[in-house]
Amino acid sequence: MRMKSSNPAFGKKMMDKIALDSTSEAMTINGAINKTMVLGALVLASAVWSWNNPATWTLMVGAIGGFILALITIFSPKSSPITAPLYALLEGLFLGGISLMMEAQYGGIVFQAVTSTIGVLFLMLFLYRSGMVQVNQKFRTGMMAAIGGVFFMYMINFVMSFFGAAFYTWEDTSMMAIGINLVVVGIASFSLLLDFDDITKAANMRAPKYMEWYGAFGLMVTLIWLYLEILKLLSRLSSND
Repeated sequence: MRMKSSNPAFGKKMMDKIALDSTSEAMTINGAINKTMVLGALVLASAVWSWNNPATWTLMVGAIGGFILALITIFSPKSSPITAPLYALLEGLFLGGISLMMEAQYGGIVFQAVTSTIGVLFLMLFLYRSGMVQVNQKFRTGMMAAIGGVFFMYMINFVMSFFGAAFYTWEDTSMMAIGINLVVVGIASFSLLLDFDDITKAANMRAPKYMEWYGAFGLMVTLIWLYLEILKLLSRLSSND
């Protein structure tokens, strides 16, 4: 069985490698769920610490360190039992710092963003488990194109920021920015369906046990992306009140 995914943690080459690397001790869906809960707890713990100990370095270390560990995890899945928890801790530092900044400007926004993210997670899980949305090849191709477009937009915006011409900043409250934000939130939300399906298929393929951590890592990447985009959206809407 082969599969394509928009999530870099579950690309075609990775799934082909899994098929060749299977062992007698295989991953399970419940195992991946448990690992996801562990990573979520680590993100929360370091975010709370960063919130209570605000410092500029937490944002920098969390963002850069988390990005580096994400790349290591993607290119070396066997290291995920170590790198995935470290990634969660570093991302928690970043999320705690950025959340504190947003909360200082818009009281109550963090609670709204957290509950909205959890709500979207369970909604997408319901849609997937009920079969109301079929994660077929057509769906995957469309999502891959959409996520690729968002990534391209991020890169263009990043390059333009060096020339003071970024068009998608946290401070931008225009209708265009809100519209883009809504689209990105939608894409991030439906990306969760791909993560659920990737984990399910990897378990059915009897992927090696470490893939529980790897699958949880992929899901956590999407959830963090979704949370940040919801936080951006809520801040823009609050600024327009």
